[in-house]
Amino acid sequence: MDFINSILKVTIDRISQTVFPFIYPIYLLFKFISFIIRSTSAEDVAGKVVLITGASSGIGEHLAYEYAKRGAYLALVARRDHRLRDVADVAEILGSPYALVIHADVSNLEDCKRCVDTTVSHFGQLDHLVNNAGITSINLFEEYEDPRNIASVMDTDFWGTVYCTYYAIPYLKQTRGKIIGIASSAAWLPTPRLSFYSASKAAVISFYETLRVEIGSEIGITVVTPGLIESEMTKGKFMFEDGKMYIDQELRDAVMSVMPIEPVGGAVEAMLRAGCRGDEYVTEPPWLRMSFYWKMFLPEVVEWLNYLFIMTGSSPTDTFGKWLLELTGLKPLIYPPSVRSPELGIQVGAYPNMLGCSASRYRL
Repeated sequence: MDFINSILKVTIDRISQTVFPFIYPIYLLFKFISFIIRSTSAEDVAGKVVLITGASSGIGEHLAYEYAKRGAYLALVARRDHRLRDVADVAEILGSPYALVIHADVSNLEDCKRCVDTTVSHFGQLDHLVNNAGITSINLFEEYEDPRNIASVMDTDFWGTVYCTYYAIPYLKQTRGKIIGIASSAAWLPTPRLSFYSASKAAVISFYETLRVEIGSEIGITVVTPGLIESEMTKGKFMFEDGKMYIDQELRDAVMSVMPIEPVGGAVEAMLRAGCRGDEYVTEPPWLRMSFYWKMFLPEVVEWLNYLFIMTGSSPTDTFGKWLLELTGLKPLIYPPSVRSPELGIQVGAYPNMLGCSASRYRL
């Protein structure tokens, strides 16, 4: 067996190095022609039924608005019922014939089944499933006194995606529908303090890539890998070592530093266009795709840069990246106004120093 593997190592390496330069241009031409064909026959979602998880804020909320503008029926899922009803009202004003509100927690298997069953019972079909619900942790691995405190990140970001997909597949097959899975570019970027979040999103990508091989001929699957998009997360809402949610914009600045945050409106338009075209992948902003190749071909450089920007400094909220952000004065140019505000629908300034947090961190 060792002899066979040795032979394969030599032959496969040589064949790949010889053939790849010839195959890759042909592959790119095929991809370009395929893109043109898909663009001319993009799906019209008017009258289609779309289930969106995590629809109470950020990407999920604005995807609801984009679908609404195109005349889709909506089933909106989130834990914050009052916020979800506001989103539904706006969606109907924008053009959705009806926006159904479903209060649920996608980390719960029964809730996911109920979401899909309620949607199909009400509308009679399901055409698009948008798995967007997610939460973010922002601690170094060694800071957790009990790793179980952070299990909810995987429960929501990964298992919530799996559960909803499992129950939606039979109905999506009937309509030859689509799944749009919101992952993250953090899946391939080794960003300190985001280990659990990155792992959950890498699992989502791997899950959908494998599922595409299994059922891709019947259901279209688009994997979305956003960078920093205007949302509650980029406003500084994170899960901390005690398993509870806080706003900490000082730590947000230390981790995100000079990375531009894209306004959510343009980002979700591009995501929905890609989904309707049937694209397999979409990254927003598009330039962030190159970071994947940097990680592939220069992994040590990417790891070193992440260490330099986030791990060097006198404290977790006083990093080289934050120093550079303040020195250059770029914040008003690369952080949208809503992101620079700490408001998330409550007056967070009323909760300073709660549970021994730093003065810049507020519990929600």
